[in-house]
Amino acid sequence: MESSARPRRKPTGSGHRPLTGPRPNEPDSNKPEPTGPDPNGPDPNEPDPNKPEPTGPDPNGPDPVGDDPVGPEPVEPRRPDAATAPPGARRPRPQKAAREGGRPPGPPEPAWGVGRRRRAPAAIPAPPAHRPLPDGTQTGQFPRVVTGRRRTVLGALAAVATTSAAALVVGLSWAPDRSEPHRALTAEERTRLAAVRVTNYRDLRAGVHVTTGTGAGRTELIGWVDWSRPLVYLDIGGPGAGAERGLLQATPGVALLRPDPAAVPTPASPPLVPPTGGWRRAALPADGRLTPLLDLLFGLAADRPDPPAPDAARWTGRADAAAGPVDVLDAPLPTAGPGAPPGTAGPARWWVDRDARLHRLEVRLAGVGPVAVQVNRTDRPTLRPVEALGGRPGTPRALTPTERRRLEALPARLRAAAGARATLAAPLAPARNLTGTGWISWSRRSAYLALTDLDAPGRQTLLRHDGGRATQVQVPGPVEVATPGEPPLPAPARGWAPAPSDGLTALVDTALRTAVAVPAGSAQRIRGERLGGTALDVVEVAAPGAAVRYWLDRAGFPHRLELRTSAGTWAQLDLVPGPVPRLAGATARR
Repeated sequence: MESSARPRRKPTGSGHRPLTGPRPNEPDSNKPEPTGPDPNGPDPNEPDPNKPEPTGPDPNGPDPVGDDPVGPEPVEPRRPDAATAPPGARRPRPQKAAREGGRPPGPPEPAWGVGRRRRAPAAIPAPPAHRPLPDGTQTGQFPRVVTGRRRTVLGALAAVATTSAAALVVGLSWAPDRSEPHRALTAEERTRLAAVRVTNYRDLRAGVHVTTGTGAGRTELIGWVDWSRPLVYLDIGGPGAGAERGLLQATPGVALLRPDPAAVPTPASPPLVPPTGGWRRAALPADGRLTPLLDLLFGLAADRPDPPAPDAARWTGRADAAAGPVDVLDAPLPTAGPGAPPGTAGPARWWVDRDARLHRLEVRLAGVGPVAVQVNRTDRPTLRPVEALGGRPGTPRALTPTERRRLEALPARLRAAAGARATLAAPLAPARNLTGTGWISWSRRSAYLALTDLDAPGRQTLLRHDGGRATQVQVPGPVEVATPGEPPLPAPARGWAPAPSDGLTALVDTALRTAVAVPAGSAQRIRGERLGGTALDVVEVAAPGAAVRYWLDRAGFPHRLELRTSAGTWAQLDLVPGPVPRLAGATARR
């Protein structure tokens, strides 16, 4: 029977090799393996098997994690590549992966030799016995072990980095270069100096670092100034801060201080979100330190240029600032116009760049001494005033129809609530910073509060508002003024006297009268707020004599009332609806 197998056709053409015979440039498998020394010479990286193993200490030093007690790991036989293979040697083929369902791959083919004899696999060394590590050695992946030479190198790099940072600070010295003589200002320099305050006004705000005094009397103020509002927010520190140590927020004419006598003397930037509570109206005497410093900061901005007199300004040199080179100019502070800086006891020195931006100011203020103001023009966050200064400005707008109906229904909403627990905060004057708790009853149109002055601990004032009259009585109070207690029940029967007519009585009277009618005036929504997790709309009514703000929820209940006082601050009354105890026992008798 004729075989059905066809003879294979010999492929032809370039790129094909014959199916029989040795491959080009491939060693013949029938040719015996060459013996003897390698014609290319011994490999310098391959250990000599005839050379005895050295004994004694390792010339490269001990292993950081301990020497292997079993001995060196076996060296894998070297497999030369085609460039170093002897003539006629067979090229090793890569082992094929086992097909699915086939037998698993066996040991690798021998690198060189005749036939297909398989070499027994090398014995796997036993794991090293456990040996205790030296003290201080770490075996985790992070951080890595740092010993010996690596520790020395890292220490040297740290020293170089520290030296470079110190050199950078020294290189950015504010001292002017004295290589050129002093001279009068050029026309371009006069224009830049005249535009410095306008540039501050257009930049809106900047970071400041004010230093006054030296040695143990040095005081530092670090924070920000917002010339568009205007508002300053500073941390007062340094060894000479004294009783003023703490946080300060101020507008022209009104300063609120949150003292912190236990703060460390080292000054630092204040928190972007100011803490709530503890703010009090600070005294700003004309001969004090704070008044001239605040006037200086507020006076560094103006909406129009003020060129110096032709013979009052001099160019004194150049210096290096963090933002680049600056010109150092000697010129007096502007003294004319509203918002001008305070009077000085000598000329001021200005560090001004090519864009009329102020980077540093040194001046000697009358009654204060030398003052240095360093301006950081890249540190300019949006400032948030504390609630006693009105809180965030927001974006005022007209009320929507829904918001207007909610405001008009406020009296009925209060009468339906009947009463609420009240918490009060009223920074009225430097010697009258009041905080208190109590109750308000709209059904009986009465209020009963226990007040404590932050500046006079241990004394408590009971305020009763009933029948359109406000009376008060002094009683011993708690020493801890941060959490005033509730007014005593029943109320004292004697000792009541008429209460002074100030922002406090006006706030309580407004809260009671709102149950009858909302004060007349134009109303607008100032901003949205959250109080106790409740979304609120802050609605301001421009009533005659004082502005009133209602923090209304979606149901129309006021969670807070604010009244602007004659001192320029905002008194607050927080309300939580609930039952009110009977206030019997209080009379207006003296």
